[in-house]
Amino acid sequence: MRIERLSAGEVAQLGGAAGASARVRALVPDGASVADQVREILARVQAEGDAAVLDYTRRFDTAGGEPRELLVALDELDEAIKRLPLELIAGLQVAIVNVALVADAGVGRDATVELAQGHQVAVREIPVGSAAVYVPGGRAPYPSTVVMGVVTARSAGVVAVCTPPGPDGQIDPVILGTCRLCGVERVYRMGGAQAIAALAYGTETVERVDVIVGPGNLYVQEAKHQLSAHVGIDGFAGPSDLLVVLSGACGQEEIRLAALDMLAQGEHGEGSLVVGVSPSAELCDALGQALEQLVVERPTVGEAAFAIVETASAREAIALANAFAPEHLQLIGDEIEAFASQVRCAGCLFVGTTSATAFGDYVAGSNHVLPTGGAARFASTLSPRHFRRTMSEVRIGQGAAKLAAAGAPIAHAEGFQVHAESMLARVRENPQS
Repeated sequence: MRIERLSAGEVAQLGGAAGASARVRALVPDGASVADQVREILARVQAEGDAAVLDYTRRFDTAGGEPRELLVALDELDEAIKRLPLELIAGLQVAIVNVALVADAGVGRDATVELAQGHQVAVREIPVGSAAVYVPGGRAPYPSTVVMGVVTARSAGVVAVCTPPGPDGQIDPVILGTCRLCGVERVYRMGGAQAIAALAYGTETVERVDVIVGPGNLYVQEAKHQLSAHVGIDGFAGPSDLLVVLSGACGQEEIRLAALDMLAQGEHGEGSLVVGVSPSAELCDALGQALEQLVVERPTVGEAAFAIVETASAREAIALANAFAPEHLQLIGDEIEAFASQVRCAGCLFVGTTSATAFGDYVAGSNHVLPTGGAARFASTLSPRHFRRTMSEVRIGQGAAKLAAAGAPIAHAEGFQVHAESMLARVRENPQS
């Protein structure tokens, strides 16, 4: 494991927090562009439907084997639950309840505003008709992503899940069982850009949806990006990242826990970015040593990029965190934790020694589908709002005369004479208004 180390002097040479953030971000390459390949896949799925999806499934997922039906039968979902260990079911139920409680707290309410001119505008919040959650394949099943996506999307009319099958053409029963525990009845055996295209356009088997959310590889995210004019998306979910800020007064146990948290994030593998920050040079050195010692007996830690940055002060450490805008941000130690209210840019903030990021990945109730790559400067965690939209309902009534008097000059200034005529006609035709 290679750890990039930046001293406080090097941070200053880079121009402070913003420069250091850019330097650390550069440790993870953007990757070769797949835009052209994705564009070809999307076009073919739009033109050929199921046939194209099955062909790409055969090519990318089942190693040439004949794919099974795209839509998973309901009895397969029911049977999958029977194959799950009881302790896994119990843990998933805790996650489902906690994520639901947090998600429900984020649902807005309709509001009606009475305006001074005598009219009203009602702002209505309406769920989308259908949504899909993409659950990545890979080295292991990710039932937690099913929970995070599906439970949060429950306000949508219909919620579907898609996930790539393995070489045997099957979806892991852990995924299928979790789908059933979450109440999902529509699961598709498909992955990659072709799955996103099928969900956005619809095919003979796959029903078109209004919103697609969830993590996935570069092909999946590029497909979401290219189709964002056709379907709602949660954002471009790139490689995972974590930034841990430690107070200079942290002891050995706190350093060890921070190192474990960083290595846990490293399990996401190549492309992930894991950063430790502290205003203490000695602590930075100790953290680096702890990482090198602990990683030896933890073979699941992948080829993530690790960096340790020394800052001139605790305040500069927080400035670096805001500039980096991490997907996950942890603050450990009294001095650093006192700055929690000054954190403005993070997908999810974990405060205190016991608040490991891993809790948020599974059972804390916060969502683990978070903005990556610094997008926390402007984007938010997955929430019910991704599956709801607002619509204004306008009732002018007695306010027409006053509004026409205000609006007509604006329309004339813009050269839209008929706009003005349209408003003024309401006054002439309804003189009492």
